[in-house]
Amino acid sequence: MERRSMGMAAKRRTANIITYVILVMISIIWIIPFIFLILQAFDVGNPGLTGNVWPEKWGLGNFAYLFSSESNFLRWYFNTFIIALFACVGQTAMQFMMAYALSRFRFKLRKPMMNVMLVLGMFPGFLTMIVLYEVLNSLGMTSDNAVPGLILVNIASSGMGYYVAKGFLDTMPKSLDEAAEVDGATKFQVFYKVVMPLCKPIVIYTVLTSFMGPWGDYIFAATIAKGSQEGMNVATGLNSWLSTANIGGYYKYFCAGGVIVAIPVIILFLFLQKYYVEGVTGGAVKG
Repeated sequence: MERRSMGMAAKRRTANIITYVILVMISIIWIIPFIFLILQAFDVGNPGLTGNVWPEKWGLGNFAYLFSSESNFLRWYFNTFIIALFACVGQTAMQFMMAYALSRFRFKLRKPMMNVMLVLGMFPGFLTMIVLYEVLNSLGMTSDNAVPGLILVNIASSGMGYYVAKGFLDTMPKSLDEAAEVDGATKFQVFYKVVMPLCKPIVIYTVLTSFMGPWGDYIFAATIAKGSQEGMNVATGLNSWLSTANIGGYYKYFCAGGVIVAIPVIILFLFLQKYYVEGVTGGAVKG
């Protein structure tokens, strides 16, 4: 019996070692492009695409160019921040209001409405890209005015992403709502003063996911901006430096811009990763 248990322990150790080795290899493969990006960002020897991996000359010249008057990077960065900020606030508010209504209230067509939204959510958003472009174009929200259009599109259907928030709310006892209503609280006061303070993990999860979508959006932003420097977000603008005409003189600037774009996201996840994990696990229940 003792020999058998020792054999099982040895097998577990071997399996763990193999698993760790595979995970380390995957991590190395995953992080290599980021290391290359950082190295190229600090290479001030030649701003174009070169064959060397290690910088010929170290410096901050590429970052200095991004903040100079010769570059539109600050405009792109500001556009992206405004879009992500408004989309983050709007999506979080709409998703929580939708999740609270579907979790706490019972009304006719509740189930069919949830099923319809579930089915519609299975279709990728780019299927409606042409229609949305025509609608925004008729409203004057394309090209130079692409920022308001991107904010509108990001917020418009965000209520259909209620699933995770609803799963979290379903775990909270309804007796809390009933006790607050007995004390004279309205439905909105119950939602704002009782439920929301207890939903910190899922709120932070929703804020992070709502911020990340517009922050890294390229396909739809490129369609709406259509090459306008004033309406581009940072992903579209940086990608324009990778065109055949520009890559020879802007590649290192592109790498430096990629590093700066990644900094806010890294900081957010470092400080809020605990709540992010709690939000994911807390909302992953059947509602």
